Amino acid sequence: MSAASVKEQVARALDTLSEAELQQVAEYVAFLRFRTRVTPLALVDEAHLVTLYAEGADEDRALAEAGMDSYRDQLHLEDTQ
Repeated sequence: MSAASVKEQVARALDTLSEAELQQVAEYVAFLRFRTRVTPLALVDEAHLVTLYAEGADEDRALAEAGMDSYRDQLHLEDTQ
């Protein structure tokens, strides 16, 4: 189907629409124009994300374990007061 025939079909269809329907079409056209201006997000490297997650988990675990002694001491202090 040529571009001219598509335009003609759309123009004929627009002639049959109500004002409310035309408003919806206008909003959709605005959305289509906006979508073409938006840069698509880069593809995500899942293997890299897995590595980052593992590193973060290891750091979180080390920080949690490092703080346990002071946390236990604080709880003990609260219990004895």
